[in-house]
Amino acid sequence: MLIKKIQLKNYRNYSDAEVVFNENSNVLYGENAQGKTNILESIYLCGTTRSHQGSKDKEIIKLNENEAHIKMFIEKNGLEHRIDMHLRKNNSKGIAINGVPIKRSTELVGLVNIIIFSPRDLNIINNGPSERRRFIDMELCQLDRIYIDNLTRYNKVLKQRNHLLKQVKYEESLKEMISVWDEQLVKYGIEVIKARDNFIKGVNPIAKDIHDRLTGGKEVLDVLYEPNVSIEEFENKIKSNTDRDIYYSMTHYGPHRDDMKFIVNDMDMRTYGSQGQKKSSALSLKLSEIEIVKNKTNDVPVLLLDDVLSELDRSRQTYLIDCFEGVQTIITCTGLEEFIKRNVSFDKVYKVVDGSVSEDI
Repeated sequence: MLIKKIQLKNYRNYSDAEVVFNENSNVLYGENAQGKTNILESIYLCGTTRSHQGSKDKEIIKLNENEAHIKMFIEKNGLEHRIDMHLRKNNSKGIAINGVPIKRSTELVGLVNIIIFSPRDLNIINNGPSERRRFIDMELCQLDRIYIDNLTRYNKVLKQRNHLLKQVKYEESLKEMISVWDEQLVKYGIEVIKARDNFIKGVNPIAKDIHDRLTGGKEVLDVLYEPNVSIEEFENKIKSNTDRDIYYSMTHYGPHRDDMKFIVNDMDMRTYGSQGQKKSSALSLKLSEIEIVKNKTNDVPVLLLDDVLSELDRSRQTYLIDCFEGVQTIITCTGLEEFIKRNVSFDKVYKVVDGSVSEDI
């Protein structure tokens, strides 16, 4: 898959912009807060319907405007496609593929595969479990339509159940209704747990191999899924903790509280890892996504790197740059000096200044 170009209108700090990408390496450079990350976000949003930063549509639309537009032109299996996205402040987004509106965002699954890597991802081990769940969900939602449906339904049921728990504190007669939500919570939650377990089992050997090469064989990495509750115990845990859930007005068991473990040489990186070890483990995890997508889709994903290289030491930078070969890569950075020193060249270079993009010839 290749991204040919993207067009933006009233998107964040862009009034009107077009960027044409090379099929190999591309770099967007400029000072901070000029709009580099906004371009990467627009690509990810147009391909997945979600902002990698968790932003809502109304936050993305340019100040004092009511709507924004993204057009992304891609090539897949020798065919060209156009994805149009219409963002509206007071309404849900509209999406069309090749001029035909789609009713559900899941219709995009399989058309676009994008891996985005930001400094936030390097802190996946330092940060809380929600960041690690976010990693799993971001990738699975690009690969599995059924997972999107089950996760969406689970989150809706969880929200309804938690709302009911709060009401029961003031109206005890509503307690008998909790079992209705329990049944659905377990039904969809089990499917989420199964999918996450299978995904991490697929990631682990790939990340292990990458980490072995990245550390010169000095470290052995294991990425493990750590479910909050097992499939076998889920239903019983939900039912036996009803009173506790009512007291705290929250659901204590389910995949919304899952986590991941990173074990290096038998040590849990979340507790005992050095900053260097944590960054190496995170890098191995993210790079494993490339192989996962290749294996699942028989296609090569596009790699977006948002100012990541500045967060890595020279050896990890070198390893990451070597991974660019054969993968369309779009990178943001503040300057080109470091690349020039290391004789690293790019096929296309753009300078970004205050919402304006110009190509360096």
